[in-house]
Amino acid sequence: MTRSPTPPRRADARRSRAAILDAALGLLNERPDAGIEAVGRAAGVTRQTVYAHFPSRERLLAGVVDHLTERTVAAMEETAPDEGPAAEALLRLLDAAERTAGHYPALARQAATVPASAGEDRARHAPVADLLGRVVRRGQASGEFDGHASPDWLVAATIALAHASSGEADAGRLTAEEARSTLRTSVLRLLGAEVQDGQDGKDGQDGQCDQAKSGARR
Repeated sequence: MTRSPTPPRRADARRSRAAILDAALGLLNERPDAGIEAVGRAAGVTRQTVYAHFPSRERLLAGVVDHLTERTVAAMEETAPDEGPAAEALLRLLDAAERTAGHYPALARQAATVPASAGEDRARHAPVADLLGRVVRRGQASGEFDGHASPDWLVAATIALAHASSGEADAGRLTAEEARSTLRTSVLRLLGAEVQDGQDGKDGQDGQCDQAKSGARR
């Protein structure tokens, strides 16, 4: 038996939903107070069509946050996380996440205001956690990372550090480069890779990777 093609109406609905999310992603980052009607205009659909997919602005914002998460995960997957030393792969994942989410700073701040249960929050972070977990476990198996700590805890702590780094930069207490350097140093220390104090920027990252590849321990 052959599967029947997707009904045109269902395909049209998917396309209109994708157009709404793409439009809202850029618009809500530029104009955080933009309403449903403005999103509809940007997407080339009616306000009623937006409401058909997202019954409230809160639901729309939650959908946009999920859409940004999907883009972030796609960018992270393109960094070849299963290749090369684990420390270098982990830094590539962090860089990709930072670059992608960094395009939408205002939206990232709005995301923190979206109500979500503990289960919903875990589900939203699950694809990111899975990618980080693969690299952490690989690093523990190779001896690059501390093998005594729970990999799930290390992943959760890495995500928390990334949020803290972003928050410090948003608050102006760290420059973007300081936040970036501090995050990478902190994460590699968390994972048990020895790093040198005073390292920053690209040179610091290279030094951190060299230390991690040697499997040194504090």
